This record gives sequence, C-alpha cells and structure tokens, in this order.
Amino acid sequence: MLPTSSRGARRRSLALLTAFTATVAMAPVAAAPAAPLPIAKADCGPGSQPERGLQGDVPAADRDSGRSMQGYSCNVERLGSYQGEGAGITSTSYENCGYTGSMFPTAMVGENSGVTVIDASNPRAPRKTASLRAPAFQAGTWESLKANRNSKLLVGAGVPFLTGAGLLAVYDISDCARPKLLNPVVGSLSAPLAITAHEGGFSPDGKTYWAMGIGPGMINAVDLSDPSRPKVLANALTALENHGVGVSADGNTLYVSHNFGGVSIWDVSAVQRRDRNPQIRKLSQVDWTSGALTQHSIPVTYDDHDYLFTVLEGGSGGVKLVDVDDARKPKVVNELKLEINLPQHRDRALASSSGGGLFAYESHYCAADRPVNPTALACGWTSSGVRVFDVRNPKRVKEIAYFNPPAQTGRQLELLNSAHTLASVIGVPFISSSGILESLRQGQFDPRQARSNRLGRVIGDLSTDWCFSPPEWRGDKLYVGCSDSGFQVLQLTNDG
Repeated sequence: MLPTSSRGARRRSLALLTAFTATVAMAPVAAAPAAPLPIAKADCGPGSQPERGLQGDVPAADRDSGRSMQGYSCNVERLGSYQGEGAGITSTSYENCGYTGSMFPTAMVGENSGVTVIDASNPRAPRKTASLRAPAFQAGTWESLKANRNSKLLVGAGVPFLTGAGLLAVYDISDCARPKLLNPVVGSLSAPLAITAHEGGFSPDGKTYWAMGIGPGMINAVDLSDPSRPKVLANALTALENHGVGVSADGNTLYVSHNFGGVSIWDVSAVQRRDRNPQIRKLSQVDWTSGALTQHSIPVTYDDHDYLFTVLEGGSGGVKLVDVDDARKPKVVNELKLEINLPQHRDRALASSSGGGLFAYESHYCAADRPVNPTALACGWTSSGVRVFDVRNPKRVKEIAYFNPPAQTGRQLELLNSAHTLASVIGVPFISSSGILESLRQGQFDPRQARSNRLGRVIGDLSTDWCFSPPEWRGDKLYVGCSDSGFQVLQLTNDG
C-alpha cells in the first residue's frame, strides 16, 4: 500500500491535470478520422539498443533506474556531438555547420550567450567556432531560428517567452562557421521592426522571412532582398490561431498552423511578386479535434500531387498527411503516430512521462529528405527522441530507425540553455492533456495503467531528452539539436 503522502501527491497531480484538460477542450469542428494505427515498427539491426516497451515509450522503470541514461537506438549511430549548455528549443544547420537555438534569460550572459555556431566538418568531433550575440539572439530565439541554403542567410527573431516583438537578426552564413551580422541597426533595439514572433520560416528562395506571432496572432512578411535593411512588406491578423508555417515551392502559398488544431491556406503571391501594398488572402482551412498545437507543415509533392506533412506539438497528435492539391479543399488523408501516442496507450504514457516536464511523447519538427517524391521523413519527437520513417508511400509509412539520446538526469545546472531544464519546474505533462481528454472521452483511458511511482511528481527531471528540432538531412546523416544533448551528428546504419 502506498504511503498517505504519496497517495495525496498523486491525487493533486491528477486534479491539476483534470483542471488543465478542461481548459483546452475544443468544440468539434470537423468529423474525426478513423482511429489511427501505429506506424509499423523498425526492424533493428546489429549495434542497436532497442526500446524496451511500447514504440516511443521510455518506461518509468527505465527513468527511475537510470537505464534511460544509456539511451536507445535502432539502425542509428551517433558519430559526434557538441553539448555546450544545451540547444534551446529549435536549432538549424547549413552545410557542415549547426546553429543552436537560444533561451532567455540565460542567453543574455556568459561566454555561451546568444546562438552557438558549431563546425561539424569532422562529424566525430564537432566544435564551437563562435557565439552570435545580436540582440534578437540574446533575447532567445524560441522556434524562429532558420537557415536558407539559397540566400545563405541565418535569421531569428527575439522571443523571450512565447512571443516577442521588434527584434530580428540576419546573418550571412556563406562561410558557415563564421557568420557575419548584416543588420546591426534595423531589427535591433534602436530600430525595431513592426513584427511579433514566436516562430518563423523562409520562402524557398530565401527572399522572404515569415515571422509568426501568437499573441496577438500575426503573419508578418519580412523582405530580405537587402538583408542589411529588412523591411516589413505585409501583416495579417489571425486572432490567436497561428503557430508555425510551411511555404510552397514557388513561394506563392503559405500554410499556417493553428494552435487549436488545423491548417489554413493563404495566397501570398502578391508578397512573392513584390506588388505594391501586397495583400494576403485566406483561401481555405481544415480543422481537426485529434491533437492540438499544430506546429508546422512540410510541403511535398508525390507524382505532381501536393501534400503536407503537418506536425502537431500537443495532445499526441503525431503527423498528419494533408492533401492540398486543391488549395480550396484540403483534407486529411493519413495520420502518423507511434504506439505510445494512440488513445488506448495514453494512460501508460502518463504513467511514464509524469515528473518529466511539460512535454511527453509529442512530435514537434520534421524534415523530408527531398521535397519531390520524398523517401524519408525524420522527426524530433520530444521524449521519444529522433524518429526516421520510410515515406515512399505516404499512406503506408514504416519506421526505419530511431535514436533517443542518453538522458542527462541531474544535470540541470550545467544545461542552462536547455528548454527542458527551464521547463522542468513543472513535472506534469500538460501538453499531452488534450490527448488524455480525448482518450477519456473514448473510454480508452484506464486509471490503473496510469499508476506509477512518478505520477505524483510535480517537479520535472531530465529522465529523457527533449528532441524538438528538425533532424536535417546530409545524405545518410542527420544534423539535429536536442534540448539537453545539444547538437548531434547521426549516421543511419544497417541500410536504415
């Protein structure tokens, strides 16, 4: 029998979780698709250290015994890494260099302040070459840090907490290990831009940066034709709905993610053409109730048919395949979820993830190996690590590899640029709560399966890493940043 104090802690934790799920419950806006099946599991070859439970789960026993500090892998080898003080929320890369996201307020001080530049030309020994300390980068970049291979620019907005305003930094990364600040005035504290930001992304040609603010919800088109003098071309208000973006290959269409579940499609051709006083027009919207906090979309084409891989940050929403060939009638045609994300397993997810922080086993950012007829999709899946999928047939997806870095348990004071460290003041996985609510509504949540020694922990630990960044492709290698483990170079093995 549990001690009284433990039972009380569990009751308090469940009460907090119940209260939170009530606040995020969403009114139905579209018919729910058929219950998703888990993505087919990978066949792990020699040298792998496979997961010990459900696909994507890090069991409570592994977290508490220290087993999770050894990590898990399947057809992946980590060649090298640069941990530093952590990799913020999302990081990015260009050529053989990585750029780690920054977190406020720790990005303001110390020798590692701002965005860290990492040279991975020797993938087994990545090394720091610079710290980028433009005001926007010291204010924290949240999910705004992006690199563009066509313009050879690195851009990020200043986002101290959830949203920011005015600050934008533009760096020339043609010499990737030694970036040069191009806009020391415009976008600084002395000459702020008329933008809000939480997230952001480039048009493929690199001439427009789309800054996305969540409060107030704003779409901001920033012209980078002269990167030393970025200027705002257009703004659009969207209430509180927008989060991240995807942009079509021709730059004419913007796919805006909704915090409350869905994607809207916008005609931004006037911005792409640089019309005088360009207008942004909404074309359509598709909504869903399974999953929340839609993060971003990756436009891809299969045999001249347009789709999105749309990633959800909350509620075990996984990745949705959205058919956007008719931009006025988008529709969800597939869902990608790990076993641990399914409604019948969210009780077990709560049991193992409690005490780990705000996030649990949520997808966050993905990258396709190519935009036309992609063969593979790699995703940062928070506590489930980095997941790699065969998407040659996007309606019959199979997992081929994964890597979940060794947990950095107990190292919070060494990892002050880790989003996980800063968010571990809360141990209840609130970001999963809408998924738990969905499971309860469907009668698939078994409170007995949700029990574990971790359930009453309201302060988080680092018993898994949080992999938020898109794993970016370099042939059969991946460059990725995870909050605790920092920048890493991963090699697919066993023909993964």
